[in-house]
Amino acid sequence: MNLRIVFAGTPAFAVPCLLALLRSGVEVAAVYTQPDRPLGRGRRVEPGPVKQAAQSAAIEVRQPERLRGREVISALRNLKPDLLVVVAYGLLLPQAVLDIPRFGCWNVHASLLPRWRGAAPIQRAIEAGDVQTGVCLMRMEKGLDTGPVLLQLSATLTGRETSGDLHDRLSLLGAEVLADGIGLLRAGLIPQPRAQAEVGVTYASKLEKSEARLDWAGDAFTLERKVRAFSPWPIAEAEVAGERLRIHRAEAMSPTLEPNVHPPGSVIQATALGIDIACGNGVLRLLDVQREGGRVMAARDYLNARPALRQ
Repeated sequence: MNLRIVFAGTPAFAVPCLLALLRSGVEVAAVYTQPDRPLGRGRRVEPGPVKQAAQSAAIEVRQPERLRGREVISALRNLKPDLLVVVAYGLLLPQAVLDIPRFGCWNVHASLLPRWRGAAPIQRAIEAGDVQTGVCLMRMEKGLDTGPVLLQLSATLTGRETSGDLHDRLSLLGAEVLADGIGLLRAGLIPQPRAQAEVGVTYASKLEKSEARLDWAGDAFTLERKVRAFSPWPIAEAEVAGERLRIHRAEAMSPTLEPNVHPPGSVIQATALGIDIACGNGVLRLLDVQREGGRVMAARDYLNARPALRQ
């Protein structure tokens, strides 16, 4: 079966899915992506990863501020898509859009639904200490990630990965599950939708920069997960011996501490192996840190600048 597809996505996570469509032999009629926005310290306006990939493949790119309004919806309808594929687009789709394609709208979501519906499933899975995650190919409906699941692929977490690591891994797994679905559809075998379970629903709220501040009164293993979950953004930060540091890599340990001797936030020891900070429960060893305005460095290099901390 020949398929005419419109793709909607914006960040790097969506690029492997777009490339998978191009390899599959379907016709990608157009790519919708969010408008170019200023990025980085220089606030330069640059095209997003999906736009760049689409332009490299000579595909028409459309960038409406919203996927609403008579003209925008009419322009999409005129493309006569058999299917709309949405991957991390970042804009809500009204019912008028969902009703356009012959086979509906498919979404690639980076969790095993119904766990972690919402904006930040990768980060929340790591923060929560999940041991299993994956990707779902789902048929979209008006609710937030509530549609029935068509296909899914699982992935085991090692307990060492950052959100950046898991992002890259799941983006490739998402391309794989999308390719599987497209292959079935082209063969005339429409993937059978499976309603999401009503139990086990969790929501992955958008990350806020304020969440990145570590509270030393917490559990060391919980703080380690936060460090990994907030890498590469917004990066965990904490006060260490009177200086605010960004924490890029850390390791939790569980020695027994005397709270009167080592209150939360105190430096237990600082060596070439790392800087050990007492927590409400356990110890967090800082491995890679960053001073304000400085570069990321190993703890041993940071200690060269603060030799008084060495113990």
